[in-house]
Amino acid sequence: MKKANLKKYTDFIVKETSDLLNIDSPTGYTKDAAAWVKKEFEKLGFKAELTNKGGVIVDLTGKDKKNGLLLEAHTDTLGGMVATIKSNGRLQLTNLGGMNPNNAETENVRVVTKFNGIYEGTFQLNNASIHVNGDYDDTKRSWDSCEVVLDEDVKTKEDTEKLGISVGDFVCFEPNVRVTKTGYIKSRFLDDKLSVGILLGLAKYIKDNKITPKRALYAHITVFEEVGHGGSSSVPEGCTEAISVDMGCVGEGLTCTEKQVSICAKDSGGPYSYDIVQGLIKAAKDSGADYAVDIYPHYGSDVEATLRSGNDLKHGLIGAGVYASHGYERSHRDGAENTLRLLIQYSL
Repeated sequence: MKKANLKKYTDFIVKETSDLLNIDSPTGYTKDAAAWVKKEFEKLGFKAELTNKGGVIVDLTGKDKKNGLLLEAHTDTLGGMVATIKSNGRLQLTNLGGMNPNNAETENVRVVTKFNGIYEGTFQLNNASIHVNGDYDDTKRSWDSCEVVLDEDVKTKEDTEKLGISVGDFVCFEPNVRVTKTGYIKSRFLDDKLSVGILLGLAKYIKDNKITPKRALYAHITVFEEVGHGGSSSVPEGCTEAISVDMGCVGEGLTCTEKQVSICAKDSGGPYSYDIVQGLIKAAKDSGADYAVDIYPHYGSDVEATLRSGNDLKHGLIGAGVYASHGYERSHRDGAENTLRLLIQYSL
């Protein structure tokens, strides 16, 4: 079977992903990213609606309304929040989701105030100068031992408060998006903005080829996945199956690479539906997608939240391989293309 040429759709995915990555959207502060996602699906001609929770539901059309398929991806990311304004005017943070101070150190940040705009700064170890701090190497990086140094002339807590910065303000970490000549996509927060780009690529494929899916097909772009309840609501009526399109894990003990689509058989929430895993593997083989089947030891997905909220659905999880998850992540355009190839075969 000759493989379809999906280069133009992969190019589209990479462009859309890059644009979305540059929109700050830590969990709880996702309105700009959600508005962008809604607009992009509407530009492709599909009906998209914001949920009360702040996510985006997209109707990708389809015939069988009693056997619908829901594809879930999320646009919320890791981040931080101001927990304390210190006496020296610097900020102590609390994490949003699994943001880890060990790989956030020295990153540029943006502090989004409630009423006074956005300020820039850098997330640093307390007393960060190696020439001054003799304990630099031995200090454990934690949210207590690190701080945001504001790019403002502040020396006291009162100075910072005068800027309008307060406890509960969101702190967005710079994604540092880069696409290499060899096709690698490097950025913070590929989890899960790459998958949002892939679902936009699927929508474009449906539009360009004037396809009506054989079954009702929906996308839910969630905004609270990183804290565990993104997919716990907004399942369209008639859906019998839901698949999370999230990052595929790459690391020691697993077989997936950044150039493949990963099919998850089991994660920390238990096994995924046998029928769905079997169907996804068959679709990968039939479409010529390069794939791997893996078990993720420390992972949970939107679709598990969907099931825990009481929905009677079969469930699955796939995604392009992503290395260094929850850090400075890396995938490849081939991984995105193989994920799209599988989705086209499985859902259309």
